[in-house]
Amino acid sequence: MKTTYLIIGFLFVNISFYGQELLTKEKAVEVTLENNYDIRVTKNNLATAKNNKSIYNSGYLPTVVGNAGATYSSNDTDNEFQDGTVNSVTGAESKAYNASVGLNYTIFNGFNRQNTFKRLKESYNLTELQARQIIENTLTTLFLAYYEVGRLTENETTQKETLSISKNRLKRAVYSFEYGQNTKLDVLNAEVDVNNDSITYLGVKRQLANAKRDLNVVLGRNVNTSIDVSTDVTYAIDLNLMDVLAKAKANNATLLQSKKNIELRQLDIKINKAGWMPNVGLTSSYAWNKSNNDATNAFSPISNTRKGLNAGLNLSWNLFDGGRTKTNVTNAKIALETQEIQKEQQEELLERNVNNAWETYQNALFSLQVQEKNVITNKLNFDRTDERYKLGQVTSIDFRQAQVNLINAELSVSNAKYTAKNAELQLLQLAGTLLDNKNF
Repeated sequence: MKTTYLIIGFLFVNISFYGQELLTKEKAVEVTLENNYDIRVTKNNLATAKNNKSIYNSGYLPTVVGNAGATYSSNDTDNEFQDGTVNSVTGAESKAYNASVGLNYTIFNGFNRQNTFKRLKESYNLTELQARQIIENTLTTLFLAYYEVGRLTENETTQKETLSISKNRLKRAVYSFEYGQNTKLDVLNAEVDVNNDSITYLGVKRQLANAKRDLNVVLGRNVNTSIDVSTDVTYAIDLNLMDVLAKAKANNATLLQSKKNIELRQLDIKINKAGWMPNVGLTSSYAWNKSNNDATNAFSPISNTRKGLNAGLNLSWNLFDGGRTKTNVTNAKIALETQEIQKEQQEELLERNVNNAWETYQNALFSLQVQEKNVITNKLNFDRTDERYKLGQVTSIDFRQAQVNLINAELSVSNAKYTAKNAELQLLQLAGTLLDNKNF
């Protein structure tokens, strides 16, 4: 029976292990692009902008209007002629029918239509850049959350091992006390350290659970979806400051939006100048009319039908609009100047941000190398201290200090590892190459 329970327990452990799938970075990107709420809204905004740039929204196409109608009347009439004769008709009916199709087309409106159509296309291009920036920001948020889960996963492992070491130390302290090899103080110190390590371990587990929920929110999934991430991190080996700066000036999403806004402001000036130009339009219609009438005298027709095509050109020119067009053009020029100033500001900010991010990245890589060496040193120190502690050659205080030093070194290298990667992602985003990156 005991063997059966062990087998069942083993099966449940394996089912649980294989049921929790490792979320790779590539899969995380795929799920985020499909499910993230901000990206889904962005896709809808992009679809709306695409509809707006259609020729159906340009004013290039004519408008065609159809009309139809019918009337009926019944009247009593008295017709008196010059010879004194009176002709009276009671209930004289009259029926009329009409139908027409009219076409209106703007031939020329001061190039307003052409420039407005160009503006719609450029507005769509701007929306694409905005969508790209949102996707970049979302992926950056994704990997900040992903790597935070990775960091806390490593921290949990470190704290779990620390707690295990402290528990073993407590057991040794109890045995040694029972055999008179140490004092009760050693046991109490060991108990305190176990309690502290237990509290720290539970705190890290709570932080890890919260971080996983944060990651699931970015992924657009249920917040309680079980999740494990890869803790493997690789770094770009071909980054240099001058190359990053050059790419940033050519590809940065924020800077490209500033340039696109300048193009839009230039089109706004042209659109407003159209107010000084004439408008030429074409109108055309085909109409059919028919009426049936009861005869009220010998000379009135009982039926009449008319049909035919009508066409015409019309020209309008607002010779003076009270200065409205002049004001609009002046304001559009000021808006263009403002946008050019903002672009210059964006260029300065971008160069500063790239340099700052580069310094952060280089410092993080250096810190990582130093921390990795510290881990090796502290691991050797702890192993030797552990051996001497078992032989009774060092105190429990010395043992605990070596243990704490090793914990801090392992936590520091984990922090440096993910800090460096996050700094690298920030550099790639500033350079406008984040979406082309294959080494997340």
